[in-house]
Amino acid sequence: MIFGRHPVMDALEAKRNFEKIILAANVRGPFEKDLRKACKELDVPLQTVPKERLNNYTRKNHQGVVALLSPIPYYQVEDLLLLAYEKGKHPLFVLLDGVTDVRNIGAIARSAEAAGADALIIPKKGSAQINDSAMKSSAGALNHLPVCRVNSLIQTAEYLQMNGLQLIAADLEGKKMLYDLELNLPLALIMGDEHKGVNRVLLEKVDEHFLLPMRGQTDSFNVSVATGITLYEIMRQQK
Repeated sequence: MIFGRHPVMDALEAKRNFEKIILAANVRGPFEKDLRKACKELDVPLQTVPKERLNNYTRKNHQGVVALLSPIPYYQVEDLLLLAYEKGKHPLFVLLDGVTDVRNIGAIARSAEAAGADALIIPKKGSAQINDSAMKSSAGALNHLPVCRVNSLIQTAEYLQMNGLQLIAADLEGKKMLYDLELNLPLALIMGDEHKGVNRVLLEKVDEHFLLPMRGQTDSFNVSVATGITLYEIMRQQK
């Protein structure tokens, strides 16, 4: 964490990896304009909050601004896709839509890395971000699994589809069971929050919707469990 106007601007100038920057609502003037301009140019999330909330981050003189740094670097989807094809294997990307629990993010990263996924893709808005809790839940996997943070999951999914990946998504209204899918091919696996599922607009782009078989009374798996089950069926078919 960095706080104070000069340290935050220096970090922006150095192009550090930011989780987000938090600005007190009462900050006005040249600094605010410069900060907003820099965040826009560098695509850094900027959140405005009441001044009192900044005191939850530090009791020191923060001058109305606090920056949270990301514990990992972020990668470009295009670079990782090219690298995946160069490896001579089927690319496997995991896209998370609306997963807001950092522990689920970490657990999914752990399964994805163990299953040989090429990248984890999360949106910049509407998703839990990678923080210390996610790192802990991943049991170190986030140190080895590349993560991409994108403006639009829909556009990213379309890009992957245009470049040869089959889009598959867990969907309670799916017509096929997971085990009935052909998974020995380049894949982008899309998983949504267990309560809301994958965004309907994104689902319209998907090539295959699938269900996970369940025999009990519970109506859904936890998203990290569902992702793990799916990844290992993919790995089984691609062995």
